[in-house]
Amino acid sequence: MGPKAKISSCVNRRQFIQAVGLGVASLVLPQCAGSAKPSAGARPTRRPNIIFIMADDMGYGDVRCYNKDSKIPTPNIDRLASQGVRFTDAHSPSAVCTPTRYGILTGRYCWRTWLKSGVVGGYTNPLIEPSRTTVGSFMQEQGYRAACIGKWHLGVGWTRHNGYVGNAKDGRKYSSHQDGDPERGLNVDFTKPINGGPADLGFNYAYFTAACSTIDGPFCYIENRHTVGIPNKQMPIDRSIHPDYRPRPGWMADGFDVRDVDTVFSGKAVEFMENNCKKTPEKPFFLYLALSAPHAPWLPPDFTEGRTEEGPRGDLVAWVDWSLGRVLNALDRLKLTEETLIIMTSDNGPRHGANDHKSAGDLRGFKSHIWEGGHRIPFIARWPGKIKPGSTSDEVICLTDLMATCAAIVEKDLPDHAGPDSFNILPALLGKKLKKPIRPAVVHHSVFGVFSIRQGSWKLILDTKTSGGWVRPSGKGPVPGTPGQLYDLQEDPYEQNDLWDKRPEIVERLTKLLEKYKEQGYSRALHKERGTG
Repeated sequence: MGPKAKISSCVNRRQFIQAVGLGVASLVLPQCAGSAKPSAGARPTRRPNIIFIMADDMGYGDVRCYNKDSKIPTPNIDRLASQGVRFTDAHSPSAVCTPTRYGILTGRYCWRTWLKSGVVGGYTNPLIEPSRTTVGSFMQEQGYRAACIGKWHLGVGWTRHNGYVGNAKDGRKYSSHQDGDPERGLNVDFTKPINGGPADLGFNYAYFTAACSTIDGPFCYIENRHTVGIPNKQMPIDRSIHPDYRPRPGWMADGFDVRDVDTVFSGKAVEFMENNCKKTPEKPFFLYLALSAPHAPWLPPDFTEGRTEEGPRGDLVAWVDWSLGRVLNALDRLKLTEETLIIMTSDNGPRHGANDHKSAGDLRGFKSHIWEGGHRIPFIARWPGKIKPGSTSDEVICLTDLMATCAAIVEKDLPDHAGPDSFNILPALLGKKLKKPIRPAVVHHSVFGVFSIRQGSWKLILDTKTSGGWVRPSGKGPVPGTPGQLYDLQEDPYEQNDLWDKRPEIVERLTKLLEKYKEQGYSRALHKERGTG
């Protein structure tokens, strides 16, 4: 694989410029037969389609509508914000990939599972139990067609040559970033069906990679329960391509190219919408599109290379923006814009920006950290006729809130014990005046398992005075019983004035609240209330 590898979808620079510069280029399939454009002022009567698009490591300061000095043009994301609502205090539940993805799909904090720190690898067993309600399974029950496309990173059940089939019950058993030992029969039989992935967890259609698409083996796509091709050769590791190019060793299928993944994923998303319109036009759809960019290695496709002042990482953010534009254009062509709620966000904070670009804005910290830069993220939503264009909200929300919000949108109760850490943010999306915060508190987690809890303007970090993450400035994991940190984010949004020693009563109150959430197994009351999830 060379530095100028071709994009299989044949996207060229002119098409890219049209897509991001004008926002009107079409890279989608033909219009659905029988679809009719709503008349002026008409509002959709059926339940809305819901599209949730998530970048990987895109920061609060990467997007122009959050940071006017960003060195990365993001015209499609900015256009979405001008047509919808932009949240200024939105958060991921974790500062790294896997725990956030678990929280989004289950409405449950990942630290309630066996994964107390870090992330899973490409060969780790499934993290989500088959009995657990996911957003996909819930929406299917409400008559939606659900698709999961993109980076999965929640473990899957590979079949090993010794007959062992990975499952959620066994947790990390036989887990490795690399393939197993052939002498012990632990290497994967890629010809066998895959269990415990999105096809078994509520999604009608899935097209994904097992873990980090560009850095974790196996380097192949998975469609529903089978790999696309058989990984049969080692991924070449050529540092001359880029100094940051350091994928973990793993098997690769023919035709897999790390410069192609988000072009493939966005194309599959468009195909899913097209097929739903053609085959089941009476059904609304739920689409979870988890993009790979701008996660390292920073190897942009030819048509975004050099498009930003930040450098290769910024060029990957431009790829994210292009992918969003491709989906927006498809909605327009399919005449689905008026009846679709679309959300654009990121799974956690960014890596450091280059060339004086502030990837996290003025926030303290980056990906993996417990400080705000590790988990405060862009979050933009558009729903024509429902969400006021060009609006902003300072409501504190969390990505775990997707499940309860979907339940409120379809006016159905969640099953008992589903979404225990998910709150309905629909009132904030719709710009309703709220008498009290939607969330009584929100809990965050660093890569090393450091906890923080936020209530109102107060943010408590427990058992460490460091960042709690591996990105510089690197920190340490929690040491129970040691001093933590306390910040008043209203007065000190950039976490410069540690009040741990000055406000012991706040420390005690929030510590007790966090312990309560841990012990009872939920942070949202689980009784049924119509419209609250």
